[in-house]
Amino acid sequence: MSEVASFFRGTWTIALYTWREGMRKKIIVAFLILSILSIVGSFFLTAFLSQTTGSGMEVDMQAKQIKDIGVAVISIFGVLITIFISASVVPNEVENKVVYTVLSKPVRRFQYLLGKFTGAQLIIILNLVIMGGLFFIAVYMKENIMPTLLLWSVLLTYFEFLIVSAFTFALSCAATSAVLPTIGGLFIYVTGNLTEYLKDVSERAGQTELWLDKMTGQISKALFYILPNLQNFSLRHQIIHLAPNDPPRDILLPNLIVYGLSFALAGYLISYVVFFRKEL
Repeated sequence: MSEVASFFRGTWTIALYTWREGMRKKIIVAFLILSILSIVGSFFLTAFLSQTTGSGMEVDMQAKQIKDIGVAVISIFGVLITIFISASVVPNEVENKVVYTVLSKPVRRFQYLLGKFTGAQLIIILNLVIMGGLFFIAVYMKENIMPTLLLWSVLLTYFEFLIVSAFTFALSCAATSAVLPTIGGLFIYVTGNLTEYLKDVSERAGQTELWLDKMTGQISKALFYILPNLQNFSLRHQIIHLAPNDPPRDILLPNLIVYGLSFALAGYLISYVVFFRKEL
C-alpha cells in the first residue's frame, strides 16, 4: 500500500511541477490574455451597439455574435495552448537535461510520463475554465438566462483537447524539440475536424469507375475510421441557434466521453512505448 501511495504522490509532485512551469511560459500567458481580451471585448462592443440600436432583433443578433466569437476564441486559443504545452513538456526537460536528474531518483518512466501528462492536463483545464467562465458570464449578462448549454460545450471541448493533447504528447516523446510535435499537433487538430470530408470523398469515389479515384476513396474511408472525429465534440451551431439553457441535442454525452477517453488512452500508450524505448 505504501508503494502505491508513493507512486501517486510522486506522480502528483511531477504534475504540480509541470503545471507551475507551464503556467510561467510567456506564450501560454499571451494566449490566455488574448482570449480574455477577445471575449471581454466582444461583450463591450455589442453592449455599446445595443445602446445605439436597442431593438429586440438587434439585441438577439448581438447575443449570437458574442456566442460566435466566444466559441471561436475558446476553440482557437484553447487548442493552441493545448498543442504548445503538450508538445513542450517532455522535449524541454530532455533539452535542459532535467529528465536525467528526475529519472536518476526512484522514479519510473511510466510515473514520470504520467506526471508530465497530468500536469499538461491541469494547465489545459485551468485555461479552459477561465475562458469558459468569462464566456458564461458574458452570455448571462447579455441574455439574463443561465447558459447551461455552455457548460456542456466546455466539457465536450475538453475531451476534444484531450485527444489532441494525447497524440501531440506522443509525438513530443519521440522528438528532441517542441517544433515538430507542435506542427504534428496542428495537423492532428485540422485532420480531426475534416474527417467528415473524408467520408464524403469515399462516398463520391465509390460512384466512379476510375481506379485512382477508387483507391483514393479506400484511403479516405480507412482514414475516416482511424482518425478521431473532433467535430463530434462541437456544439457551436447549437450554442448560436438554441436557447442558452437548452440541453444538448442529437448527441450521447456518455458515448462521446468514452470515445474521447479511448483515443486519449491510445495516444498516451503510444507515448509510453516511444518514451520507454528512448535512450536517456
